[in-house]
Amino acid sequence: MLVSKTKKHFGIKHYNFAVAATVAIFGGAVFFNGIAARFYEGIRTDAVLLPLYPDGEDLDGATHRLALFLAQYWGGPHTYNEERGQPMLRARHMPYRISELERDHWLLHMLTAVSEADISDETRGKFVDYFVKAAEHLRNDQPLRLVNP
Repeated sequence: MLVSKTKKHFGIKHYNFAVAATVAIFGGAVFFNGIAARFYEGIRTDAVLLPLYPDGEDLDGATHRLALFLAQYWGGPHTYNEERGQPMLRARHMPYRISELERDHWLLHMLTAVSEADISDETRGKFVDYFVKAAEHLRNDQPLRLVNP
């Protein structure tokens, strides 16, 4: 059940779930750990994205951080903030060139993970909507489009 109050981060709706609802709807940390693990299975063999990870093939830390971020973003505990501080996704990704190519590879792996998740079509649609917008927002190969032309 989505709460009608949403926050917007760079034009991306942040769906606010109560922590109890997150655990009930998704299965808590197990769900987000699964999404992150499946995502990074794809990254491990991706010749475009793997070189962007400082630890190379050791993606355990990245998997952990993604799972924490997703759980927090979708209304779970604020463990990500406690361990890493504010997400600041665009700033954290700025050292890496992210163009259409990297965005599309990232989306391929993330949308594969979401497509395999045991969630309703409605919920899957909300995840897809968020990830498509977030991936585009993280592109840094062009100036930010802060106003519509």
